[in-house]
Amino acid sequence: MTPHPDKEAGFTLVELLVVLVILALLAALVGPRVVGYMSTSKIKTAHVQIAAYQTALELYHLDLGRYPQTADGLAALAAAPAGAAGWAGPYIDKTVAKDPWGTPYDYVASADASTYKLRSFGADGKDGGEGDNADISP
Repeated sequence: MTPHPDKEAGFTLVELLVVLVILALLAALVGPRVVGYMSTSKIKTAHVQIAAYQTALELYHLDLGRYPQTADGLAALAAAPAGAAGWAGPYIDKTVAKDPWGTPYDYVASADASTYKLRSFGADGKDGGEGDNADISP
């Protein structure tokens, strides 16, 4: 039996609704997993960036005998700060990146610049927290 020539081929409303329901179910099942992977990847990225800055800070320390002052911050790895005799950088090949959540890394050197603390405040950008909001440090 051949279709009547006056009838147009196409999808019925029921067929379109079935497809939309299937797509919604797939999105409901896959969506949370994708969001979970995204937060995990940001945490891993922060760890990798912190490790790279640690390496650059160690090279800086080898050349100058101290870490950058808190006021100079991580920018001292890309451009020589004032009074940095022996600076042989740049120790990083780009400007200092922000953490994966768009917040600058927290860098604090001791008074004599013999030690430092480097961390990301996590997703909330505040000290402390749990889960995605937890601070990330080496």
